[in-house]
This record gives sequence, structure tokens and C-alpha cells, in this order.
Amino acid sequence: MYALVDCNNFYVSCERAFQPRLEGLPVVVLSNNDGCVISRSAEAKALGIAMGAPMFQLRPLLEQHPVRVLSSNYALYGDMSRRVMAYLASAAPEVEIYSIDEAFLNLHGLARFFSPLAAYAQGLRAEVQRRTHIPTCIGVAPTKTLAKLANRLAKKYPSLDGVLVLDSPARIRRALAQVPVADVWGVGRQYAAKLQGLGLATAADLARCSDAWARQHLGGVVGARLVRELQGFPCHQLASSEDGTLARQSLAHTRTFGRPLSRLDDLRGAVAAFTSRAAEKLRAQGSVAHVLTVFISQNRFGPNPPPHTRSAQLTLPTGTSHTPELAGHAHAVLARLWQAGRTYTKAGVILDGFERPGPAQLHLFAPPAATPRLQAAALMQQLDRLNARYGAATVQLAAALPAKNQPAPPWQGQHQHRTPARTTSWDELWEIG
Repeated sequence: MYALVDCNNFYVSCERAFQPRLEGLPVVVLSNNDGCVISRSAEAKALGIAMGAPMFQLRPLLEQHPVRVLSSNYALYGDMSRRVMAYLASAAPEVEIYSIDEAFLNLHGLARFFSPLAAYAQGLRAEVQRRTHIPTCIGVAPTKTLAKLANRLAKKYPSLDGVLVLDSPARIRRALAQVPVADVWGVGRQYAAKLQGLGLATAADLARCSDAWARQHLGGVVGARLVRELQGFPCHQLASSEDGTLARQSLAHTRTFGRPLSRLDDLRGAVAAFTSRAAEKLRAQGSVAHVLTVFISQNRFGPNPPPHTRSAQLTLPTGTSHTPELAGHAHAVLARLWQAGRTYTKAGVILDGFERPGPAQLHLFAPPAATPRLQAAALMQQLDRLNARYGAATVQLAAALPAKNQPAPPWQGQHQHRTPARTTSWDELWEIG
């Protein structure tokens, strides 16, 4: 059996954990630059606020109702996610962290010790709530796809008290009949329209299809596995590693600027900051990168004709996770992309071609490295330790710092309604009077 644990309205729940007065009130959390809605409380959903709704379109509604609007606080959300996942990893033999607010648990063999599984799942919910004040829903089923489906129903029907266990063929059939085919995990928008056109309206209709039909109409083996999972035959195992996650095959750090930028120095600062963050993530998973991509974007609604985004890719002589080296390459790529007289609204850095660090295959004609590799690795290790102890970006590249006459970097996003980073900054710790 597998369980899917999903945190309810996660970003809003993280804010409510430190602001109990928000309970029962309509709350929305906005994306970077306070652009659009990325999390809603149940009360906000009841008002008709849609996911992804632009903030400027919501202003009339906000004037009519007491909706609390908050800027995204990713430092807080990331730390709260780590706390939830750390507990789940201690409570189950195997965990796959599927997203910041979802995790699959492998419950195979636990039924003999924790019976019924519904009581075990309720215990998980209660302990996560006690430790973090984050409400969750849990779906339990023989396959990951059915667990995802059970979780959806557990959220939809309050009478289930946040837990649904599909442990018999009759319960599985009943659950499948209640879920539209478009809501099945793995069925995208195009396939949903296709299936509905073929007369398949629910997950139960899809589960009655044969393997041959699924291969023909649902993308071959992938579609056949989806149908088998709905029938109760597991085809997908947990993708877990030592810390419950898989090492990423690429890393990106992209941001829309708080205001448009036209000066090359400002763009260099943004690219340096983004490269530094991507390099930190790279070192955290113990990888080095061989490929670097930089892009810069203009306002696609502006007066300039397309293309509005320009990008360039560079294959590095040797794999590296050294921040100054990566930033130097990124600045060289940026110089090729930047055009004088243009105004840019977004930039990003993408790292690919990962491998484990080790003896490097050097380029035959490469000049000697300015900083020996062992010395560079030790320097980055100390950099990460300082930033982990004293806060992100405590020590950073000089190129990423704002000019002396600027209080904040010009590329920094807008966050007029952001709450303090309660758990990750000494200066913003929660105070109880």
C-alpha cells in the first residue's frame, strides 16, 4: 500500500501557523512581484478567487470582502516543508518527496503492525498538525495513482475526516466512479479532451480499458501503466534516495525583476545573484555542471518586436560547482545577449549536464586554473557553512551586491505584504509577548 500525504493550502497554512488570527478568514498568497494568486484558503476559494488570478483583477473583489493578501515567503515555506517531510521520513520506511507539500509513503508490510491503516493515517495527520500546525489529507491505496485519487476525494468530502483508504476492490470501484477522467493523475488537458470525446467520462471508465487500447490511445507504455495503476496493479515504485529526494538533472534560478532594467551592470548583478543560488543548490546535491544557459527577457507586451527572450548556452571545459567560475562564464554569456537601449524584465540561469564531483578530465589546451580545484572546493564549503549559519546571502559575490547608493538590488522583486521569515532568520524569529 502507498499513502499520499498532501498539505492543505500549504502556503496559506504556513502563514496561519504563525498568525492564528487568520483562521477562518479568506487568505491569498501572491507569486513573485505580487503578480498573481498561487495559494488560497478555503474561504478565498468560496469567494470565487481562482488560482493564478492576476492581482490587478482582484482589486474590486478585495474592496468588497475582507481578504488578507500576503506576499510569498519561500524561506518560511521551504523550512516548514522540511519539518513536515522530516517527520514523515521518521514515520514510514520509505518516502518520496513529490513536491514542496506532497510526499508518497511506502506502507508495504505495515498493515500487520498498524491496523487499520486509516487509524495509522489519522495518527500521521495529528502528529504533523501537532508539530507544525499544518493540516493535511491522506489517501491510501495499492498504487501511487490510486493514492493520489484517494487523496483528492479525502480533500473533497469533509465527512472522510481527511483520510481515505482504498483497501478493497469495492472501495476502489466506488472511488473511481466519483472522479472525472480529467482529474486522474497523469491525464493532461489534451488527453482529457480526447478521452471525453471517446466517451470516457470517469476514472472508472478508463480503468475498464484494455492494455492494447491504452497503448494505442494513451501514448504507448505510459498509458498502459496508467490504466494498470487504476486497476490496482502497481507500476510505479517510490523514487527515493538517502534524503527522500532524487538528485535533479538540471537546476534553474529565474526571476522577474521588481522593475525593468536596462543597464548592463544591473543585469550582471542579477545574473551573478541567480548563478550563486543555482550553484548552492548544485553543491547541496553533490553535483558539478558541464552546461550553463543564460537568458534575458523583455516585456512581451512592449513596443519591441519578437523575439522577446534571448538565450545562449555554453559547454564548460570541465564540470564545476565553483560559484565565481560559473558567474564568470554567465557574465560572458550575458555580454553576448545584452543589447544597448533595450529594457529587460526577467533573467535566468540554468545548469545542466550533471555528474558527481571527482578527478576532472582537463581540456588539452585549457590554461591553468587560477584557483586550484581542491582549494576552490574548500572555499565553497566554507561559503555554504557561513550562509547556512548566518543566513542566505550573508557572504556573496561582490557583483551581486547593490551599488552604494541603492538600498536594495534593483532586480529584487516586489513583496509589499511579506511576513517575516519566522524560522530561518535570527532577526525575524517569532516573538511571544
